Amino acid sequence: MTDFKTLLLRAKENDQAAFEEILAMYRPLLLKESIINGRMDMDEDLFQELSLTLFRCIQTIKI
Repeated sequence: MTDFKTLLLRAKENDQAAFEEILAMYRPLLLKESIINGRMDMDEDLFQELSLTLFRCIQTIKI
């Protein structure tokens, strides 16, 4: 497993595999936060928005 800092640097350079690895790490949390009133957002719109927010954060973080 690659260390997290290296993954972030690769993801910031638009390395799709690095972003997917980070997304896999945070998937349980993103899924948990996609539950509203005890139910999963059926269209997974919220999950997609949270994933996009994660991507944006990766792009803007200063390392």
